Amino acid sequence: MTAENAKDALRGNTLEIYRFLVKNNKPVGIREVQRALNLSSPSVVAYHFSKLEEAGLVKREQGNYIVSKIILDHSVRISRFIIPRHLFYFVFAVASLAIELTLLRPSTISREYFFSTATTLIFAIVFGYEALQAWHRGDL
Repeated sequence: MTAENAKDALRGNTLEIYRFLVKNNKPVGIREVQRALNLSSPSVVAYHFSKLEEAGLVKREQGNYIVSKIILDHSVRISRFIIPRHLFYFVFAVASLAIELTLLRPSTISREYFFSTATTLIFAIVFGYEALQAWHRGDL
């Protein structure tokens, strides 16, 4: 299955199960996933595992499932955390804005300073919005 088809398989509960596997980074069983994600039955989890297996994202080892391919287009994995990459851009933009407002502030505000500060503020707002959207959508 191609990478694009694998990404198409990651929707809804399938995405939640995949994220759970990526975060745990160890083999997990069907019942463990069902309990952790409060899904209705083990058969639901088995169905989503079969979709992930067809997509080539997980493999079965001794009755448990483990991630075989990690897809993180819009996120960065640090230890057990999956962080939207826009969050790093947001932090950089906020730090730049703080430096502009404190260290680089001239005695009289010029057009250039105002434009630079306004642009940095807009970047911070856009990246903050994108990071929040990715976090709420659960994008990888």
